[in-house]
Amino acid sequence: MTNTQNLNGTVALVTGASSGIGEATALALAEQGAAVAMAARRKDRIDALAARITDGGGTAVAIEADVSSQEQAQALVDKAVADLGRLDTLINNAGVMLLGPAVGAPLEEWERMISVNVHGLLYCAHAAHPHLLKAAGDSPRQVADMVNISSVAGRVARSGSGVYNATKWGVGAFSESLRQEVTRRHVRVSLVEPGAVATELVSHNRPEIREAMAAGDDFEKMVPEDIADAIAFVVTRPWRVAINDVLIRPTEQER
Repeated sequence: MTNTQNLNGTVALVTGASSGIGEATALALAEQGAAVAMAARRKDRIDALAARITDGGGTAVAIEADVSSQEQAQALVDKAVADLGRLDTLINNAGVMLLGPAVGAPLEEWERMISVNVHGLLYCAHAAHPHLLKAAGDSPRQVADMVNISSVAGRVARSGSGVYNATKWGVGAFSESLRQEVTRRHVRVSLVEPGAVATELVSHNRPEIREAMAAGDDFEKMVPEDIADAIAFVVTRPWRVAINDVLIRPTEQER
């Protein structure tokens, strides 16, 4: 019987790994035995994270990349495979959340979200497809995984988050279509939709938006490790089990 419930001998690539959910996920997958390639624009952060993993006996490489560039996304996947020998798991985590009213919104914020949340995810998925299909075909685990990180915003549209909603609904639609296309070839495509998590994501917003968001934070948020734990669960299921969609909210979050 093959053992899919650890990741020994596999390679995972995590985008947006310099902080938050990406950082926690890289650590969680390394603990499960995967060699981990970590991508982000902040090279110093991922260098330090790679050192933590290797100091603990794991295998990790840090790759500086902006996934919103098709060339950098392709080069990122190519380097991960060249350095670590294969690719069994892709965690598409890189993303930005720039909220605020649509009326009078800075268009560059909308363009940035579409570039990272949609184009970046698509570029990485496209570059990784051949490697994931190969891994599913030649691995003793008989399976490979793509996990796309969306949001509760991919299910519930709210005033002031229309374009963020649009990007995350798009991630959900792409994930389900791709799942249907490759699932018979043992590549599992999973969607993880977190609610409020205490990360740096909010800090990317304009000051007035941050103040408005802080005023509504009257419940305890999740921490990145909560989401990383769910991702690790998804990718360590037996090959016959696909966790297609996971919605995770803080206990007290209403919407």
